[in-house]
Amino acid sequence: MMNRRTILGGLAAAFSATAAARKARASTAPQPSLPYDVEPRGTVGMQERLPSLDLESRHEFLTGFRAWAQGPLGRAAQERANAIFEAEGIDPEGDVPLEQVQAVLEGDPIVGASVRYWITGQQHCWKLIQDEFHANADAYMAELDAADKAGPGSVTLDPGFKVPEYASHEIHIQPGGYVGDPFAGYIYHYGTNHFRLGDNDQDQRQKLVASTAEPPQDGRLLRILDLGCGPGRLTVALKDRFPDAEVWGVDVSGPMVRYAHMRAADLGKDVHFVQALAEETGFPDGHFDMVFAYILFHEVPASATKAIVKEVRRITRPGGVFQSIDFPAEQRPPTPYRSFRRWWDHRWNNEVWRYEFQDLHFPNEIANAGFAVRKSKKGMGFLGSIHATRNA
Repeated sequence: MMNRRTILGGLAAAFSATAAARKARASTAPQPSLPYDVEPRGTVGMQERLPSLDLESRHEFLTGFRAWAQGPLGRAAQERANAIFEAEGIDPEGDVPLEQVQAVLEGDPIVGASVRYWITGQQHCWKLIQDEFHANADAYMAELDAADKAGPGSVTLDPGFKVPEYASHEIHIQPGGYVGDPFAGYIYHYGTNHFRLGDNDQDQRQKLVASTAEPPQDGRLLRILDLGCGPGRLTVALKDRFPDAEVWGVDVSGPMVRYAHMRAADLGKDVHFVQALAEETGFPDGHFDMVFAYILFHEVPASATKAIVKEVRRITRPGGVFQSIDFPAEQRPPTPYRSFRRWWDHRWNNEVWRYEFQDLHFPNEIANAGFAVRKSKKGMGFLGSIHATRNA
């Protein structure tokens, strides 16, 4: 049972953890900035600091709140749910219809608080970040405009680009989604640092993902594509991992690739970004030695997934590698509480296409497109990693 002492103690521990992480990061040497940069408080390593101490403090508070909501409160909610299942004669490890799970958990204050606090904290964090960039829109737009023409690297935008309907949803309840706000790259970057509980300010997650990349067996690695690159953090990490390769990032969102290029140029990384559909990239046949996709496919409908996999096969050379890290392609029924959490993520976190991806046998789609598929040698926590080599 959660009481006031438990709540306050959990919050204090969460806030202490985020403060300790911030102190550790502060020792990282700052990167040099470019003349067009809007960074009134400088950088810590790869991370441009938020423009005011007040904003940074509020962001850290919300991150600590999320750590508590996902930690002590989340564990209490799961324990409470399992107790309810047992009282109702439901096997906590069994295959139970979602409607039955929802019915027995509805109205429970601990389970309800876990959902509400998690979502409310996320909503506040998005608004906090969005308000900053909208309030100073002229300065940040000038920053993007100047960066478009700067190097190293490049960005290619399509003024006539038509965003498909499936990409217009506000995934993760991000206001404006990935495509509907001119500052979507800034908002997504700082907002997802909040998701990672303050432990990704130096792109640690993306560097870990890049470390799992397995080059083609023949050793040829001239060109790499980061598909669905978002703000380009993995694109940069792949360039760091393979400095001699030509590295590209593609995303449906113009605001994302503009931000990605600006940040990469600021970091001195010679990478290239293109606004394009993942299912119609515009690259020549067999152009890439490696294509990487990180948490892309669960955010598009099954029809788009199939089209993207076919496009990946077309632009990957024979013997080249396609590696995808995403939700595991589970074929076994989830536990009742996991089923509830999955629905909660779909309904309240606006993971619109999660069920379609869950019902699609993703490894089979890759194999049917002309790849030899196996699981990657290295795992990524709760995510699944698939490594595939294009057949001749």
